[in-house]
Amino acid sequence: MKFPRDNMIYRERHCPPQEEKLHCLIPAPKGYMTPFEWPKSRDYVHYANVPHKSLTVEKAVQNWVQFKGNVFKFPGGGTMFPQGADAYIDELASVIPIADGSVRTALDTGCGVASWGASMLKRNVLAMSFAPRDNHEAQVQFALERGVPAVIGVLGSINLPYPSRAFDMAQCSRCLIPWTANDGMYLMEVDRVLRPGGYWVLSGPPINWETYYQVWKRSKEDLKAEQRKIEELAERLCWEKKYEKGDIAIWRKKVNEKSCRRNSANMCKPRATDDVWYKKMETCVTPFPKVSSASEVAGGELKKFPARLFAVPPRISKGLIEGISAESYQEDNKLWKKHVNAYKRINRLIGTTRYRNVMDMNAGLGGFAAALESPKSWVMNVVPTIAKDTLGVVYERGLIGIYHDWCEGFSTYPRTYDLIHANGVFSLYQNKCSLMTSFWKWIAFCGLKGLLSSGTMLMP
Repeated sequence: MKFPRDNMIYRERHCPPQEEKLHCLIPAPKGYMTPFEWPKSRDYVHYANVPHKSLTVEKAVQNWVQFKGNVFKFPGGGTMFPQGADAYIDELASVIPIADGSVRTALDTGCGVASWGASMLKRNVLAMSFAPRDNHEAQVQFALERGVPAVIGVLGSINLPYPSRAFDMAQCSRCLIPWTANDGMYLMEVDRVLRPGGYWVLSGPPINWETYYQVWKRSKEDLKAEQRKIEELAERLCWEKKYEKGDIAIWRKKVNEKSCRRNSANMCKPRATDDVWYKKMETCVTPFPKVSSASEVAGGELKKFPARLFAVPPRISKGLIEGISAESYQEDNKLWKKHVNAYKRINRLIGTTRYRNVMDMNAGLGGFAAALESPKSWVMNVVPTIAKDTLGVVYERGLIGIYHDWCEGFSTYPRTYDLIHANGVFSLYQNKCSLMTSFWKWIAFCGLKGLLSSGTMLMP
């Protein structure tokens, strides 16, 4: 609370000084119970496992959450989809090719308890959901307890910890992000992480302002002007509006810059567009990768999932990852299939619903997650900030992940991962920071979801 409230800075990541960092294990709350296994966990969470006061009072009327018999039930509702997330997604799927594997990775900004991401999993789409810790108390912890990918985060003053051209679609369902503020900086950041040909969905203010202006306690003129500015920003970003009906509007990003005109004076200055860790967000537009024809997809066209999981990613085929060729990529895949088979012989629970939330602390090319790929689990592929930048490859494979510096705490809550895979992490961080301090931080969010007595940390 000591930090400025401008641009949500007070809700951004601020690591404590060394003397204030945790050097202890975090006990489970009183009455903590083993979480339900997937897919039951998607709909049910034990009362004792997560903070709950504000959420149950404020969100019950919006069909987000119900409480009965010391168990929370999540019916899949939300502020902008009272008929349920499935009905909402069905409407999106009438415009966006969700069913055929074209859309695999999605970003949910201001996700709440991630009901949209939970329902997208049933469509074989992995959604990276994020929300700040706020007065509703740990909504992201609810999401992870349900077995849905999520991190604590906010669109504020620094870049999102994801590479450029990462997501096939992004959505804001009454996420309350001021898209027109700071000359459109937040929409420009979404554009940076949105793949050419990707989709952006906005449901909530100012869409359908004619119906809701009184409920939102705003004037018609104000809301109309806000929507007009969003339309103008989208045009500047080379986004084409594909749909607007009722509460939903959908734009599609052009596949390259050949069919649109961007103001060259507003383009981001040359720097690595994936060099984003603690970097200030800029009010500028990320340029498309160059193409040779009007039909070519900037950055490279991807196969539909699941074929793209093992196809050679464009960043590798184009020689953008130093020291990695198509041949070494295929060898990496073979190696991790061998390792994962060995892991499963040692621990027969790997690959079952017992280990739903999995983390790879040093993901490399995503080989571990690809070999483990199953509807029973998902993997948070972490690319350390001091390692070779391969996170773009991870996303091109149809997997999700995040940049992180393991000298700091991860953006999650205790007891939110079932299995942690640590390959080469200690060697990577030798003499970089206090390894023992970091070790206790790492296992603090491995769990039953609990501590090491019940969760698993895998160190090959």
